[in-house]
Amino acid sequence: MKNNLHIVGASILIILILAVTGCITPPKGTSGTTSGGSYYNPGPTVNGNGETTSPQGYLTQVTPFQTSTPEESPSPGTGYHTFVSPTPVPTDLSCLISLTTQYYAYNTTAFEFNLKNPPMYINYTVVPFNITQNLYVESPSGGGNYETITQSIYSPDSWFEVTVMNKTSGTIYLQDGFGTGKGYPIYLNRTLKVLNTDDMLIQFTGNNITATAGVWVKPIGNFDDPENMTFAECKYWGEIRNQIIPATMTTTPTWTPVNQVTGSGS
Repeated sequence: MKNNLHIVGASILIILILAVTGCITPPKGTSGTTSGGSYYNPGPTVNGNGETTSPQGYLTQVTPFQTSTPEESPSPGTGYHTFVSPTPVPTDLSCLISLTTQYYAYNTTAFEFNLKNPPMYINYTVVPFNITQNLYVESPSGGGNYETITQSIYSPDSWFEVTVMNKTSGTIYLQDGFGTGKGYPIYLNRTLKVLNTDDMLIQFTGNNITATAGVWVKPIGNFDDPENMTFAECKYWGEIRNQIIPATMTTTPTWTPVNQVTGSGS
């Protein structure tokens, strides 16, 4: 009996020692291990079924920003430059604002325009009246022989005149045109240039002539809203050249007395 009490006491003591040291086998199905992590950034977890799970995160994984080093920077290539003529600036562009074709017989056509940004260009082409003269003259061979020569010229009565003036005071800024009868040259195609700034009156006058006259100005500076305006034609005026074309000779009539003059339009 005494021996049995010693056995029971020893058993109880062993159980108490094991309870104090914590050497108790954990329940099945709850075992697990962690690897490579910390509290603020835990690593992947292997659960009891052998599955790896990732911790919850608030950042999206992206490709790292690529920074170039001096060694990686592309080196400048070799090449050449092509030098081109400068393009005229839009402020130099002139546009056609009026075009008139008319036969003149001592009549005048007038227009007004407030020229705030000169120059103004007036280009005209004329079709004057030709006259053909039959002259009875002594032959260059001499010997008392005479012959008839034919000469075709622009009629002195055929002329065209352009006048640009202040529309209120009548101060003339430009007056020029076509026709020997008015003391002007005989350019059939001519461009005139007005450099004054003023409220202009532009007059076309003529006689015995057909003329086509166009007025050109810069839209920039002369109109309030040039970008929304439509023009029939625009151009950059360079060097102005006038043109002389000889009178076209009409059909030579049958011989007539000396100095008889006939006329026709051309």
